[in-house]
Amino acid sequence: MQRDGAVGIPDVQSDCGYESPGQGVQPKLMSAWTQLDQQFMRRAIELAQSAGDQGEVPVGAVIVRDGMLLGEGRNQPISSDDPTWHAEMEALRLAASREENYRLPYTTLYVTLEPCAMCAGAIVLARVERIVFAARDLRFGAVRSKFRLADSELLNHRARVEEGLLAAEAGEMLLQFFRARRDAGTSL
Repeated sequence: MQRDGAVGIPDVQSDCGYESPGQGVQPKLMSAWTQLDQQFMRRAIELAQSAGDQGEVPVGAVIVRDGMLLGEGRNQPISSDDPTWHAEMEALRLAASREENYRLPYTTLYVTLEPCAMCAGAIVLARVERIVFAARDLRFGAVRSKFRLADSELLNHRARVEEGLLAAEAGEMLLQFFRARRDAGTSL
């Protein structure tokens, strides 16, 4: 599901593979999102900033049920030497541990960047009901940009996908992170 023009313009992208922020999407959307949606995406953005401050790609995620935070995470694959330590994976692990159940029905995952194929698969396996993501990942995004894994009719569980909440802010954070790395001559 998309919100009033939430799909970005595919040919308008930054040089790092994320949609350019400020394409007029955000002002159209803010009235369509609840205060809780905004609150939890803001928390995901705080986690993303924390990841960026540690030299990780700035992505944050939170999982919520009935307004209660069950798990949260931030990207840490570099510092952990673990390629699976994505924000979504950490949030899923913490929520499942808290619930003492590998299934997370009736939950919403808020994440600052469109999930990759690995994360989309884990989200489906956990039976997350709804995914809300901020910015599209035009290179690796697996719920809208490259694939539609989370709501594929080929699977026995389909998550509802909504995009664009605080997309400009999340996209700008990613752009600034990669710009700073390029300017410093460092790579991931």
